[in-house]
Amino acid sequence: MSKEKKSMNSTSLNPQPLLSIKGIHLSFGGLKAVTDFHLGLGPKQIVSLIGPNGAGKTTIFNVITGVYKPDSGTVEIKGVPLQGKRPSKISALGVTRTFQNIRLFKDLTVIDNVKVAFHLHHTYNLFNAVFRSNRYWNEEKQTLVHSLELLDLFGLRDKAYETAGSLPYGEQRELEIIRALATQPLVLLLDEPAAGMNNQETANLMATIRRMRGEFHLAILLIEHDMKLVMGISDRVTVLDHGVIIAEGVPSEIQKNPQVIEAYLGVEHESASAA
Repeated sequence: MSKEKKSMNSTSLNPQPLLSIKGIHLSFGGLKAVTDFHLGLGPKQIVSLIGPNGAGKTTIFNVITGVYKPDSGTVEIKGVPLQGKRPSKISALGVTRTFQNIRLFKDLTVIDNVKVAFHLHHTYNLFNAVFRSNRYWNEEKQTLVHSLELLDLFGLRDKAYETAGSLPYGEQRELEIIRALATQPLVLLLDEPAAGMNNQETANLMATIRRMRGEFHLAILLIEHDMKLVMGISDRVTVLDHGVIIAEGVPSEIQKNPQVIEAYLGVEHESASAA
């Protein structure tokens, strides 16, 4: 086989990651928050980022989305560098996130929360909006149609004109995810989406994440403390402790990794179990 064919086969077996993070270092004053973090996220993959509180997980999300500027390292989406770009520009390039604390416009209606996100991709200008041009009306009509379609997919269409703050907690979480989907992302970052959910809501969330990957062809990076959710849905898991990666692998490998057990349970707990 020629070198050219070997190269082609190698490329097809190891395609370029959709989201590529390499060599991220970040310190706050003298405190090292993240050290040499790396991660590759391929199309339609679900990767979970786990670790104890304060391990640096949300810091990584803030680096990816432009909230924090790393001391060194690179973040790319489809080969396009993200560092130095504003969060709104990063979202327009296809990387969108949700937050641990729900950040809906709670006094707006459900449908208006979704429509706001669609506006990221509108092409009409201020003149079109002020004078209500045909372009304005056409895009606004399409926004309404697509917003209702998204709500319909998640069973929330009948609540489209209720205020977002009146929804039950689990549905507010769903609405935040719907709003993120309305930005038409390539990569969706979910920051503890199961926080505060009961068992049934968490099971529904797991089904929702699988559905999103299939129907919207998304790659998903997930921060989560619910290990049943993480192990049940992830293709790969990366474990952080004090800003350093201590383990990477498929869920079955992570569950048996002694460093992970120690980071979560502590040496004393492990010793007590062995006694």
